[in-house]
Amino acid sequence: MASSPQWYATGRRKEATARIFLRPGSGRITVNQRDVETYFERETLKMVLRQPLELTDSTGTYDLFAQN
Repeated sequence: MASSPQWYATGRRKEATARIFLRPGSGRITVNQRDVETYFERETLKMVLRQPLELTDSTGTYDLFAQN
């Protein structure tokens, strides 16, 4: 049985570390186990987060999970 593809990246700055998982899906974005709409209150932060997906025309094709 083949598993679905998954991409993983780590971002670091000073003492902080963020782990990002990108999987095929419906376009759901989760940050620290919370929906992006409840995690980020400002529309500009949500826009910046979605920009790479919009640029590559993959907004509704991948699920993104971010954890720190």
